[in-house]
Amino acid sequence: MKTLTLTCLAFLMTLTASPVSAASSASIEDFDSIQLYTLANDHGMTVKVTNYGAIITSIVVPDRDGKGADVVLGYNSVEGYINAVDKPYFGAVVGRYGNRIAKGKFTLDGETYSLAINNGENSLHGGIIGFDKVVWTVKSADNRSIKLNYLAKDMEEGYPGNLDVTVTYTVTDENQLVIDYHATTDKATPVNLTQHTYFNLQGEGEGSILDHELKLNASQFTPVDQGLIPTGETPSVTGTPFDFTTAKAIGRDIGDDHEQLTFGGGFDHNWVLDKDGKSGERTLAAEVFDPVSGRTLTVSTTEPGIQFYCGNFLDGRLKGKSGKTYGHRSGFCLETQHFPDSPNQPNFPSTILRPGETYQTQTVFAFSTK
Repeated sequence: MKTLTLTCLAFLMTLTASPVSAASSASIEDFDSIQLYTLANDHGMTVKVTNYGAIITSIVVPDRDGKGADVVLGYNSVEGYINAVDKPYFGAVVGRYGNRIAKGKFTLDGETYSLAINNGENSLHGGIIGFDKVVWTVKSADNRSIKLNYLAKDMEEGYPGNLDVTVTYTVTDENQLVIDYHATTDKATPVNLTQHTYFNLQGEGEGSILDHELKLNASQFTPVDQGLIPTGETPSVTGTPFDFTTAKAIGRDIGDDHEQLTFGGGFDHNWVLDKDGKSGERTLAAEVFDPVSGRTLTVSTTEPGIQFYCGNFLDGRLKGKSGKTYGHRSGFCLETQHFPDSPNQPNFPSTILRPGETYQTQTVFAFSTK
């Protein structure tokens, strides 16, 4: 049986000039408890997780020849995650609200709330000190699974309610990473949690992902304005570069003359998943295949949407754990989620969690080869 690796992070950091401020729930003393955990099965898959930001720092899976490689972008130290240019959210759980909320405002039960602004005039991924920048409590851990908890305080980053969040990562014998999200609140509040890992199925630092072939189980998407806020429409993808209903190379249509590609700098949009089961059931969301390594990633989820982002803002300034730089479009994200700006979009599925209710979603990243 594999043994659980707990490494008190020398993986870690000096606390000098740390950007974590008094506004964060993470005090300086909290950093003494940062650790790195290794989950593994007997089939060549290992996943490393730190309780700083609930970040997935590494996923090693075999290629078609059985050779393992780390297929996620990231760093060997917490300093890397904290000091990364433009804060790419490598590997983190983002919240309390993943994606954008327009102008950092929403109205709930007659009261208007103002959130921390950190993306132009909007609020992105929970604000300045989101869930990606705090120290989570490890509730349990073994060689296959880790359960992490964080209590977001009432009005933290402007959100109402004490939100008690648990995220569990589990590695299975089928080379799956199962992610379970659970949350409760004592006041009505928006909640939209997601996982922000960047993948490159050839291996992190191995260049562009534009030849990866992507299929999305989605016949509609949510167009955005220049600030990447949804317009509220959900048009068909048919006849547009956003049609991934049949597998195609990510780079095939990315250079098309299309307003939405201009706004996003490429693909950085939410797709409306074609849900063929009951509400709350997990269904297929996406499949990605790398012809070079033979690795395949399949994503299934209980969520209604998925944000496909293809690393448009990576520009070579970031150097990853292998010592290689992360160039333009050298990683992609598949963020299962409710839709961006839902608190301001009455036609979108609700993201409001109320006292007595339970937020519970599941996403599975499954790896195989062909």
